[in-house]
Amino acid sequence: MTSKLFDLTGRTALVTGSSRGLGRAIAQGLGDAGARLVLNGRTEKPVATVAEEMRKAGYQVSEAAFDVTSEAAVRNAFERLDGEGLEVDILVNNAGIQHRQPIVELSFADWQRVIDTNLTSAFLVGREAARRMIPRGHGKIINIGSLTSEVARATVVPYTAAKGGVKLLTKGMAAEWAKFGIQANAIGPGYMLTDMNEALVNNPQFDGWVKSRTPAGRWGEPQELVGTAVFLASSASDYVNGQIIYVDGGMLSVL
Repeated sequence: MTSKLFDLTGRTALVTGSSRGLGRAIAQGLGDAGARLVLNGRTEKPVATVAEEMRKAGYQVSEAAFDVTSEAAVRNAFERLDGEGLEVDILVNNAGIQHRQPIVELSFADWQRVIDTNLTSAFLVGREAARRMIPRGHGKIINIGSLTSEVARATVVPYTAAKGGVKLLTKGMAAEWAKFGIQANAIGPGYMLTDMNEALVNNPQFDGWVKSRTPAGRWGEPQELVGTAVFLASSASDYVNGQIIYVDGGMLSVL
């Protein structure tokens, strides 16, 4: 009985930004739990490459390359999934970018790009998913937040504003959609070994700061988000709603 709580067999999971990094690790973890996967990225080739690799490894995979920041593209993508008979039971809003620059030097275009990719996309994709989940009476939405959903660092203010918004967007989704059998929660990763953080990992000063600041004494691995993602995607979390779970090696717990 306990194992069935985490069984995703028969469910379909759309993971945005899943051609690499955290998104790919989460998608693969959901697949390992039995879910059929819908991989996403902005362009077709990287998505197709990863999809083929995962099919060869035995996963059930479909592709949905679209721009998560475009209302029309998101709507069209869900209509295509509808046409293919794919009902998204689990949505992971993972797509995200970073931009490091002091506020006084930051252009409006860069501000808007980071907000759109990290926050507005979660609203757009989440809205389309919920429009289909509501009539079915069930659904799981997992938004990817950050340590900056809670605290700030200099030079990453657009990202901080976006991820803070993700935290409260998640609570708003829960407030409106819980009565329809939908659970909306978030994961806040700590400092993870991803392509996006490669320059920081290779910076001895920053690498040392992360390791000394984190009680675990190390960077996190993308696959260490999988357990939390499977929990939030499964029946085990049916009464968990509007929460953000930090997977950060204890960083937010210490001064």
